[in-house]
Amino acid sequence: MDSAQPTRTSATASAGTRARPVKELKQERAVRTRKTVLAAAAQAFAARGFPPVTVQDVAELAGMTKGAVYFHFANKEALAQAVANDFYAYLDSIATAVRAEALPPVARVQQLLLRTARAFRDNMTIQAGARLQIERAYIGIDLPVPYRGYQAMVATALREAVEAGEMPASTDPEMLARVIVAAFFGAQHISGVLHDRQDITERVEEILATVLPGVAGAA
Repeated sequence: MDSAQPTRTSATASAGTRARPVKELKQERAVRTRKTVLAAAAQAFAARGFPPVTVQDVAELAGMTKGAVYFHFANKEALAQAVANDFYAYLDSIATAVRAEALPPVARVQQLLLRTARAFRDNMTIQAGARLQIERAYIGIDLPVPYRGYQAMVATALREAVEAGEMPASTDPEMLARVIVAAFFGAQHISGVLHDRQDITERVEEILATVLPGVAGAA
């Protein structure tokens, strides 16, 4: 009787060990499915904008049923909100990577804008998020307030540049940040309309060369 008890315990533990991977696999599959849906939504919103896109369009791009999309997102508005959140998370990741390099403040602003420009050119989520912000009046839910966070990052770096003597003491960091951010997002929009953003890095280099010292030829 005593010798049988460990066998039952061992069998129970073994069953539990088998059950955990199954649950983990389901969770991993759900995460992959959600990412696939969001990638498809970003592609649709970037190409066509919010108003004409349907959940069925997203499902077809994702290669799955409409029901599978609805399992993860209640409606088209929820898809747009998730894509917009990913847009801002991606911008934050660029800023984090630049900060980690411990560059001087002016160089940090230069790299932040140039890397963001490349993301606008190459990344579908960034392209979709930018378009959704322009079309926010057509979306029936609140999206993050655009530009403020990015402008604050630029202003902080410019303030540090003034304190470090990289820029004149008379510089107004907040005002200059507003000018830079307005010029940047205007340039990316114009570049997108006229040239599918293929010339965006050149346009951003022009902005930087005009408003910041020592940026000519920045890479």
